[in-house]
Amino acid sequence: MEILGIDVGGSGIKGALVNAETGEMLTERYRIPTPSSRKPEDMAKVIAQIVDHFKYKGPVGCGFPTIVKNGVCQSPGNLHPSWVGVNIDELFTKATGHEFTVLNDADAAGYASMNYGVGKGKEGLIIMITIGTGLGSGAFYNGILLPNFELGQIPFKKYKKIEHYAAASAKEREGLTFEKWGKRFNKFLKLVELIISPDLIIVGGGTSKRWQEFNHLITIETDVVKAELMNHAGIIGAAVACLREQHHGHLD
Repeated sequence: MEILGIDVGGSGIKGALVNAETGEMLTERYRIPTPSSRKPEDMAKVIAQIVDHFKYKGPVGCGFPTIVKNGVCQSPGNLHPSWVGVNIDELFTKATGHEFTVLNDADAAGYASMNYGVGKGKEGLIIMITIGTGLGSGAFYNGILLPNFELGQIPFKKYKKIEHYAAASAKEREGLTFEKWGKRFNKFLKLVELIISPDLIIVGGGTSKRWQEFNHLITIETDVVKAELMNHAGIIGAAVACLREQHHGHLD
């Protein structure tokens, strides 16, 4: 089944048509920069542009960079504070005329890895970490999603949350080398390991493309692997989540 997957990020909004049974991307990724306001109405317009670009008819899966509960935004993440309390499903449906399944972006990326990537068939507690504007995290136990595991929100030293210290945006903002930033990312992984003792950590998001430049700095006991789908995973996973929602009426 061909489904449009959209991955909303702090810097860009990307979409592609996906075969939701095989996880194969059927088109090139189409990207529009996230509006600088990061406000609901402005971002909804970009979502509509992406749907129109593909001349698509049908339901849409969408990964979103905040805590999402039953389609409603629970925290602003790196977006505008006015997102809190907005029903994202309804907003995007109204803007496009298409039915939307919206879930946390790291949960979406995790779906892709658990269905078609390195997480496939893996038992136990698997954590997907996406490195981008923030640090997203998706948790799966024996293949079942535990939604909204927001490990990037852990307070750390003088930072309100550790993603301000160890996300890709911190690397850019403070002009850190991969060596310095990689040590910060490793500190984040040490906390993750201490708090939840996962069986496997999969690292995705845009920065995972540069895996060779920082993986030698990861010193934790837990196995840490690169997501081979990298920053396509959010799009592919959103489409998979949408397919499941269509079939089962719930995400699992």
